[in-house]
Amino acid sequence: MTIKRALISVSDKTGIEEVAKKLSDLGVKIISTGGTSKVLKDAGVPVVDVSEVTGFPEIMEGRVKTLHPNVHGGLLAVRDSDEHMKEASDNEIEMIDLVIVNLYPFTETVAKEGVTEDEVIENIDIGGPSMLRSAAKNYKYVTVVTDPADYEKVLTEISTNGDTSLETRRVLARKVFSLTYNYDEAINKYFREITGEPELLDLHYEKVRSLRYGENPTQKAAFFRNPENGDSNITNAEVLHGKELSFNNIVDGDSALELVKEFGEPTAVFVKHNNPCGVATRSSIEEAFVAAHKADPLSAFGCVVALNREFTADMVDYMKESKMFMEIIIAPSYTDEALKRLMTRKNLRILRIGDFKIDLMKTDIKKVTGGLLIQTKDTHELTPEDLKVVTKVKPTDEQIADMLFATKVVKRVVSNSVVMAKGLTTVGVGAGQMSRVDSVFIAGHKAGDRAQGAVMSSDAFFPFPDGVEQAASYGVKAIIHPGGSIRDDEVIARADELGIAMVFSGRRYFKH
Repeated sequence: MTIKRALISVSDKTGIEEVAKKLSDLGVKIISTGGTSKVLKDAGVPVVDVSEVTGFPEIMEGRVKTLHPNVHGGLLAVRDSDEHMKEASDNEIEMIDLVIVNLYPFTETVAKEGVTEDEVIENIDIGGPSMLRSAAKNYKYVTVVTDPADYEKVLTEISTNGDTSLETRRVLARKVFSLTYNYDEAINKYFREITGEPELLDLHYEKVRSLRYGENPTQKAAFFRNPENGDSNITNAEVLHGKELSFNNIVDGDSALELVKEFGEPTAVFVKHNNPCGVATRSSIEEAFVAAHKADPLSAFGCVVALNREFTADMVDYMKESKMFMEIIIAPSYTDEALKRLMTRKNLRILRIGDFKIDLMKTDIKKVTGGLLIQTKDTHELTPEDLKVVTKVKPTDEQIADMLFATKVVKRVVSNSVVMAKGLTTVGVGAGQMSRVDSVFIAGHKAGDRAQGAVMSSDAFFPFPDGVEQAASYGVKAIIHPGGSIRDDEVIARADELGIAMVFSGRRYFKH
């Protein structure tokens, strides 16, 4: 088939004059409406107004113009059906082979400050979605274009073959139904908000690939991503080398990357089984990398590492010297020499993030059987001004810096959690215990002698003094926690007796 007639009606007029001129030069007859018709005529493109096709004027301020059998019959007729074509002929309906339509800017209008309800309603497109759906339903015969990014491909195929391929038409039809689905969803959301009805959450994720298995070899799994997500995160990471990421790789990589993004200074994060086992901040990323590894080299075996600075050859040297085994390295970039040497490690996955972008995805989603829990991300950055000293002993500036550092880490540790730190380095991490005292015990066991003079951050308050007493037995000298227990006075008094500085942050950091 050859494309002979096209209907063009667009709100976004990007590139439409050039498209129309090329179609006209190819002998395509162009039908258009309202503002689009005027733009094309002003550009010297021969245009037939849709009112000439329908035999009916555009009325009601343009609300009614394309809802007519002469339009939709020309879009929906099955060209291979003798009955359809006879009925079209009997009713003087000509075929429309190409539709270029995009919709009124509803979402942009709703987002405008001070927009009125009347303005919003006038930007609900009726004729546009109807034409798009008619054309897309009949994609075997009709080409339908909604995205200016597709203009060049479509023009190339028409100029070469006189028509588009069935494969192209099928892809373009899919885009139509995605567009109209999202458009109607935005309208639905608006009306739910103004009528006070319950919010309807409808999530869209596209499949990236199937995974070899899930958390365990007996479980099937797949990886999906939000197509509207443009943040610096694990779903957008570029894999430069190594095997495909596994289910657990993706989970651990997400934990490592989200934690390292908390820091502005050069920082390295080592994660094992979804918990940080070593974190360090230094004046150089090379120093941070070494210090984070030495924080707990036993746990770091087979870990995921994330950095917020470029990966260099000096770090490759340290990996070789320490016989370090890692599953994944995640960094903004790599020097040429470092990348060349890292790629000799067959099983090492190397991920590049690029420049860290501001997170736009402000929600966190957790699944439960039969439902979802949605919460805002905790993006508050704790500062010294947020802290309330509650003990007789006052923390030093160095201890405050370490407490703020440890609190950034404790946010990403599974509760109940405590983190011991000294010199902007974790020395002990206690994660995922039912008792806070047990978390302190594990962190102290990990820290050993390094707990002497360290600070400790707890993700929630101490309900009894026992956790403070446990920390003191390892040599911890300053503690930060939210406060808010009915026994705060008892806990504070015990800290005073033990000579420990204690501050309240007023913020809890549970992670379940």
